[in-house]
Amino acid sequence: MKKLTPLISFLLLSLSLWANTANSTQRPRIVILATGGTIAGSASSSTQASYKPGVISVEQIIATVPDIEKIAILKSIQVCNISSQNMELSIWFKLYNTIDSLFSNDLCDGVVITHGTDTMEETAYFLNLTIKHSRPVVLTGAMRPSTSLSADGPFNLFNAVSVAASQKTINRGVMVVMNDFILSADDVTKTNTVNTAAFSCPNYGPLGYIRDGEPRFFRESVAKHTVNSEFDIKGMNTLPPVEIIYSYTFSSIIPVRALIEANVKGIVVAGVGHGNYSAAVKNELEKGSRKGVAIIRSTRIASGGVDCAAEDYDPSWPVAYLKNPQKARILLMLALIKSSKSSESLNPKEIQRIFTEY
Repeated sequence: MKKLTPLISFLLLSLSLWANTANSTQRPRIVILATGGTIAGSASSSTQASYKPGVISVEQIIATVPDIEKIAILKSIQVCNISSQNMELSIWFKLYNTIDSLFSNDLCDGVVITHGTDTMEETAYFLNLTIKHSRPVVLTGAMRPSTSLSADGPFNLFNAVSVAASQKTINRGVMVVMNDFILSADDVTKTNTVNTAAFSCPNYGPLGYIRDGEPRFFRESVAKHTVNSEFDIKGMNTLPPVEIIYSYTFSSIIPVRALIEANVKGIVVAGVGHGNYSAAVKNELEKGSRKGVAIIRSTRIASGGVDCAAEDYDPSWPVAYLKNPQKARILLMLALIKSSKSSESLNPKEIQRIFTEY
């Protein structure tokens, strides 16, 4: 077994005997990493809309899913139990290190992460860019709490384990499974605040769907991910600070000035339309650019993205293409690792290459 950090070593030692025993069976070995969210939520009644997320354990969630043990040999780990709006960078690194160690030491065949839906797409995209393994990583959650009359969490978990346990899902990148659909980490986004059909890939469409516990694919992600990713975060515990500013009618320059004064390394502009923003905001961004702040033009519009065709903008500033602002932020943070290691600003052309390939 490769050398591990003390925390991960302690965690994986408890899995070694399980993995060796499970490996002798014909069922895949799937580890479920639980982080909380609505799927672990509870309300005072089965019809109440309000609820408290992240209160029941992963073992309790698994117990609500009939026949799930027939799909795979399961092991669960409670990584945390939070609402996903409280997701932290430290938890991202904990997920990365745990998954990397599980796969590197052949302790499982696939990983499922239960996650709150509010920031699920961001965790999925971060892992899609950093996990350098071909084995499946699948995120799932719920739009209704576990106590709901029509809770969607149990079937979402059944489907997620089915996807993670399938040979068809090897080398497809990190996936999100919700409402019977398999969605790619690079395009998936939450498009409804309450409906169970809350997730979609607005630019490319889903990768496939699940029927009778069997994943069926009709496309694959051609963007670089996982084993083909150039981003190496081994031994790291933080990322360069990148923030997002939102564009709107006569939007204030105060947030832009504040971020530049706070010495952020990058700013993603969630522009109106085709990544547009006012002349006043543009002037402040130019000041930041001259100080070495990386600027990325994105859009607040759900589909269509931003390309280099717009006029009246600095052509040297990279564009996000089809990545929404929250994903553009993650990609820029990882891209800026190079400049943080060399103490030199990353060439905008190199940043644009990265946004073109990922």
